[in-house]
Amino acid sequence: MPDALPPGPPPGPRDPGDAWAYGPDGTKAWGVFGAAGLLVDDGRGRVLLQHRVEWSHHGGTWGIPGGARHEHEDAVTGALRESAEEAGVPLDGVDLRHTSVLDLGFWTYTTVVGRASRPFEPVIADRESLALSWVPVGEVDDLPLHPGFGESWPALRSAIGVMPHVVVDAANVVGSVPDGWWKDRAGAASRLVDGVTALAAVGVPAPLLDLGFTRWWPRWTVVLEGDARGATSEPGPGVSVVLADGSGDDAIVAAASAVVAAGDAPVVVVTADRELRARVEAIGATTRGPSWLRDQL
Repeated sequence: MPDALPPGPPPGPRDPGDAWAYGPDGTKAWGVFGAAGLLVDDGRGRVLLQHRVEWSHHGGTWGIPGGARHEHEDAVTGALRESAEEAGVPLDGVDLRHTSVLDLGFWTYTTVVGRASRPFEPVIADRESLALSWVPVGEVDDLPLHPGFGESWPALRSAIGVMPHVVVDAANVVGSVPDGWWKDRAGAASRLVDGVTALAAVGVPAPLLDLGFTRWWPRWTVVLEGDARGATSEPGPGVSVVLADGSGDDAIVAAASAVVAAGDAPVVVVTADRELRARVEAIGATTRGPSWLRDQL
């Protein structure tokens, strides 16, 4: 979804990324370091779309806020920055879902998909929009869409409601490596919670969740039992900690049941316990062994 330069010099200093990238055959796309945009839904069946100003590339069509990435800027940061600059999307107002990457070899466009964590109204903040609107998902196809967005929309639409959730059997994961964890169960649990919090911030590769696209940001629930309940780490965004009053297995089944009932899917339970795996698979969850998580931490 390349953007064209506006007529005349742009206001303020330009980033080195604000220029054309050229392919071997002369094809050009806006953004020396690639480009990124944000597709955000409001949790009520609407997505935020931008009616592009006439002088832009494919002007007059509808697409998502986005633009050229800055030098040394990752795609998620670039998409959030551009959507804040163009549409007033609050930087702390979006829960990430997944990314989808169009790779032309010499240039990439990353669609960052998220859900609004709180209500907000878009604001036209620069010269690149004729209008900004929350559009019902079922009405998007009725609009004249930017060709790039129009091509990617069917797949993006099919995943609007997908929300993976990972439930971690902390005792099983911690106990899978003989690193002295039994000397300080609370400390070992704290380190695990810290690791999961760090992972929640960067997401996981899509194939690890048997999902499409490129990368996903699942929700996480870490279940602590016994002495591990004394863990002092504070979970970050997207991570919750459950302290089991009694059986850790029962608490894990309850946690998995709750997120399945809430509509999160797929639900993945990380444990090597055979009986527990059978119990959570019976309620619709899938399972992974401790190494699945440890390899990502």
